[in-house]
This record gives sequence, C-alpha cells and structure tokens, in this order.
Amino acid sequence: MLKDVGEVIKNFTPISLKEMNSVALMKRTDTKFVVNKSQLMSILEGLKNDYKVLEINKDRIMSYSSLYFDTESNKFYNDHHNGKNNRTKIRQRKYVESDLCFLEIKQKNGKGETNKTRIPVKDFELNLTQASKEFISNTTQQDYNLEPSLWNGFNRITLVNIKNKERVTLDLNLKYKINKVEKNFENLVVIEVKQERFNRRSQIVKALKSIKQNPYSISKYCIGMISLYNDLKYNVFKKKLIRINNIIA
Repeated sequence: MLKDVGEVIKNFTPISLKEMNSVALMKRTDTKFVVNKSQLMSILEGLKNDYKVLEINKDRIMSYSSLYFDTESNKFYNDHHNGKNNRTKIRQRKYVESDLCFLEIKQKNGKGETNKTRIPVKDFELNLTQASKEFISNTTQQDYNLEPSLWNGFNRITLVNIKNKERVTLDLNLKYKINKVEKNFENLVVIEVKQERFNRRSQIVKALKSIKQNPYSISKYCIGMISLYNDLKYNVFKKKLIRINNIIA
C-alpha cells in the first residue's frame, strides 16, 4: 500500500518544512474524515494540481511515534468522552525521519478551535523531567500527576494547499500499544483538514464528498484507549468504533 501511495505522490510538487512554516496553523479548526485505504489512491489522484507534498530528505511518507500521558483516572480521555468543550491532550511525539522529539499540548476550546504548544525534548520521557512538568503546568495552569497511557505509531503524508492557508494530513497504518497489549488498524486512513475556519470549497473536502465521505469527529487517542483498555467507559464512542470497523472491513 505505501509503495502504491508513494508512486502517486511522486506527481506532487514538494514543499520543504521551512516553507511549510507559513501555514503552521497552531491555532486552527481541525476537520477529520475516515476512509478505507483502498479509497486513498483515487482521492490523491485528483489533488496534485492543488496541493504540494511535504518532503524531508527526499522522504514524502513520514513515520511518527507518540507517547500520550494521562492521569491515573484518565482525566483527558474522560473529558473527551463526556463531551467537555475545554479539554486537553498531552503527548510526546517523535518525527522519526527528522530525529526530532517534542512535548506537545493540544487544548481545545468551546469554539472548536485547537491551540497547540510544544517544546523540544531529547527523547521520550517515561518519567517526565522537571522542565517538562513545568512547561505543562505553565501552559495548562494545572498540576497533573501524569503517567504514560498509550503508545501510537503511524505513517503520515502532509499536503499543503497551493493557494489557501490549509494543510491536510493523511495518517495510515495506525498502531497502538501499552505494556503487552497491541491493536493495529491497517486498513484505516484518518484524514485531517487543518484550516483557520472550515471551508467546504476546499478541494480535499470536495474530493471526499464525491465519494460520500462527510466530516467525522474522531480522536486517534480515544480510539486507541478503548481498543487497549477493558475498564474504560466508552458508550459515546461505541458507534464510532462500529463505523470504523465497517469502513476497514
């Protein structure tokens, strides 16, 4: 699958990481879609004239590895499950090809906007350093007792709109694990359209609509949590999990 996708995105004009900084969109609206990997090829074929693809050291398909943190009572997961408007996710993410690692905090407000702040770290910290704890405390204005809750890995393609301030991420080969428990979603593709505000005239949105795919709110973190933990409340996400399983069947 990755080989086929790699051939298609060879037809896209590349954009460097430095050039992409102009559309960093740290404050943005994120709109997600889910498709089967078999649908990805036709979607990409129609986008090469409207988007550039991020290329780093000749790589266009990047490998990401993330370690999420939560409280012992899984506050961040439960806030999402319970529909709290103002919620937080905290993770460390490694951009494998770039050999860069960051501590990232994503905060969502009641307007549907996502603010992301981050600092570089040397590598994953199973036990957060004092500097990391202070960054989290200063950013969230809260003191959390955090512990690792979920490992997540995937491949990502990043597209940048040539005309508008818009980025699109396509995440493939999602894998989750904690301790000795693992779950893979090999046929699932999570597409996230990042804009200042949602624009239905976007070419990627039009392409998805043409194959009857509408925006679908989904959290990779929450899906991973309910896939690995047996003792979590997940009735709100039950229909989402059923739909995902139908999409990837």
